Amino acid sequence: MLKRSHKALNLAGYQGGASILTVALTALARRLNEGAVGTPHLLPDVTSCGESAASLFRSIEAGERHIGYMASGYLSARVPELAVLDLPFSVQDRQAALQALDGYAGALLREAVARQSGFQVLAFWDNGFRHVSNAVRPILSPEDCRHLVIRTLDSGLYRQALESLGFSAVTTDVKDLVRVVQSGEVDAQENPLTNLLTFELWRHHPYVSLTGHFFGVLLLVCPRAWFEQLEPAQRQELRDAVADATELQRISAARQDTAAMIRLRSLGVHIADQASLDMAGLQRATAAVRQRFLSRLPAELVSAYLPALAGEQIS
Repeated sequence: MLKRSHKALNLAGYQGGASILTVALTALARRLNEGAVGTPHLLPDVTSCGESAASLFRSIEAGERHIGYMASGYLSARVPELAVLDLPFSVQDRQAALQALDGYAGALLREAVARQSGFQVLAFWDNGFRHVSNAVRPILSPEDCRHLVIRTLDSGLYRQALESLGFSAVTTDVKDLVRVVQSGEVDAQENPLTNLLTFELWRHHPYVSLTGHFFGVLLLVCPRAWFEQLEPAQRQELRDAVADATELQRISAARQDTAAMIRLRSLGVHIADQASLDMAGLQRATAAVRQRFLSRLPAELVSAYLPALAGEQIS
């Protein structure tokens, strides 16, 4: 039996205490406490200390921190294979997507990340379907998106997809999200419903459209060099703890979608569901962007994660 390690094990995230990501990261820290991997020290929200999410990612890759999460889109410029997770309007069944990530598709993406960055992917977390909120008007069709500035995360694919809908897309770090929404620097933003509550964006955005344009996947990561120097028994302890935290996170994510919708409606937010949206028009508007990125992806990966799209690839 391995002895307890007193080496610091630094975990960090970029959302507040109410976030399901923080809850899952806290559960992971507790599970690892008094174990052989290290003694956990958790900073739930680096932005509360004035640090950016981008700085958090850099600190993990550099080995200054050991475990954290990041939206896959933040890394797709360096790891192009991650674009398979962000093709617009490509995922309707979250369980099928997560099962693929637990299988061969996930194995291919882990290898791609390890080959092209200093990260080791420990798990794929459920960040929910992303929807659009705004301060101006109900968004039902691409025409309604025109002339609106929308905030999104730092992903070229995200920006191109949103601009194809008619938005003017801008990027800010998550630490600036509330500020740009509150100040009116942006008219709209896109996020899972739970984030409208976590960041209290509903106070400034009375309109929400359930576009589901992306299914958000979070990478739970650690420094690859640190992971590789762990003893086999330590790696197994870490994998077991991650598996438990991942199960909790995914269950919470699915439940929060429903709970968040109910809560937002009770707060007076106008929610346009997909039955009232021109979904065909939204999908047509983004089709060229989807095809462009789809054509660049390895066929094996597309077949593993999005088998319905495998026949659409054009080399």
